[in-house]
Amino acid sequence: MIRKKVIVIGSGFSGLSAASSLAAEGFDVTVLEKNSTPGGRARSFAAQGYTFDMGPSWYWMPDVFEAYFRNFGKSTADYYQLKRLDPSYTVIFGEDDFMQVPAATDKLRAMFEELEPGSGLLLDEFLRQAAYKYKVGINELVYKPGRSVGEFMSLKLLYDVVRMDVFQSFHKHIRRFFRHPKIIKLMEFPILFLGALPENTPALYSLMNYADISLGTWYPMGGMYKIVEGMVQLAEDQGVRFLYNQEVREIRVIAGVATGVETATDYYEADLVVASADYHHVEKQLLPDMYRSYSDKYWNDRVMAPSSLIFYLGVSKRLHNLNHHNLFFDEDFGPHAHEIYTDPKWPAKPLFYVSAPSVTDASVAPEGCENLFVLIPVAPGLADTEEIREKYYHLVMDRLEQLTKQETRSSVVYKRSYAHQDFESDYHAFKGNAYGLANTLMQTALLKPGLKSKKVHNLYYTGQLTVPGPGVPPSLISGQVVAKEIVKEHQVAVIA
Repeated sequence: MIRKKVIVIGSGFSGLSAASSLAAEGFDVTVLEKNSTPGGRARSFAAQGYTFDMGPSWYWMPDVFEAYFRNFGKSTADYYQLKRLDPSYTVIFGEDDFMQVPAATDKLRAMFEELEPGSGLLLDEFLRQAAYKYKVGINELVYKPGRSVGEFMSLKLLYDVVRMDVFQSFHKHIRRFFRHPKIIKLMEFPILFLGALPENTPALYSLMNYADISLGTWYPMGGMYKIVEGMVQLAEDQGVRFLYNQEVREIRVIAGVATGVETATDYYEADLVVASADYHHVEKQLLPDMYRSYSDKYWNDRVMAPSSLIFYLGVSKRLHNLNHHNLFFDEDFGPHAHEIYTDPKWPAKPLFYVSAPSVTDASVAPEGCENLFVLIPVAPGLADTEEIREKYYHLVMDRLEQLTKQETRSSVVYKRSYAHQDFESDYHAFKGNAYGLANTLMQTALLKPGLKSKKVHNLYYTGQLTVPGPGVPPSLISGQVVAKEIVKEHQVAVIA
């Protein structure tokens, strides 16, 4: 008896999750990674004594990570130490107008009540509903493979779907409870992670508010890359092999069956292929045209989540008036959102986000220094030049210095930018997107690109362009979902 060979293309969260889950079920798993280190968008790099997480910086939904490791008899604590942040984050509405969002719900309730009398009790009701959505949405819906209507046809699930406000917009749902503009901005902020406007996002996703407020904002000491390191170690313990600097050039297909994967230097036979790489890239560049499931028109009609312009900055002094997570909402999000979603262009007055992990973790910067990650969400598919990057660097630094009341640029001793061109070259990201598909109603569950190829019988997809969607926890879940489908459909062993 010979174990079936699985090639996983890409070692982001979904690829790592799929690989470890399949290896635990007896498959012979090899991961091919185009870059020199694992992690995909969650890679890390070090320079001049600073350690930078390249992508994800928010640790939400700790139960999803814990459940993943528990599948293997492990815990997150076996791989990294978590610290809950308090305040969870800071929202900067303007000069001397900072909102420190407390970790404790009773303190947040009091803050709401001060802004809008009566909103404290409404927060309790809002969170009660959001908790139900989280329980059903995260524990049931997101673990469904989205391959047939029948998955959603139980009377209980249909009842749950109605209760979860799937057909109401998040924008309207929030305004049923709150009126104060600062509260609304605070409650709509998590939707930015889903890559769509609140008007186009189902109210189901108030479950993100439950994740934010009730489950909390955490940080793995040493950085988000500690999660990747833990997942790689776990996968290797299951017998997974990792091969780096192996960019896939072709998936060979004979009579509708993938027979192997070719890189620039090698060919790897496979009984099954799991693509954790960019879905569009795999279809367009790695498969013969006749085996593509979706047309160019299909992809061009998709609503993509934003791209990002990111700056990694090493600052040679400590800064004040910054917490670990800082949201600069000193400009109106309406025009910025319009410039992302409806009239794509570089924004005139963008909102932006600053992470300063050195506030929490001394290991990510030299002593007495600060590590900054500055992110501007921007439309995908934009022309990206060094001149544009430099323009926006100074634009956001002007505002950061003004609002935090400190000179910063002269103390920047390390600077690196990252935007569309980098997402495309490093990850083959469609239109240079950073987060995958927007979670609109028409791109939810069955309406996402399928996790199994329609034309190649043993080719599966996982990651942020298929179910359940963008974000670190959904990507982690995506790998588990595809592994479960493979186990159901394929025998573990074949006759030699």
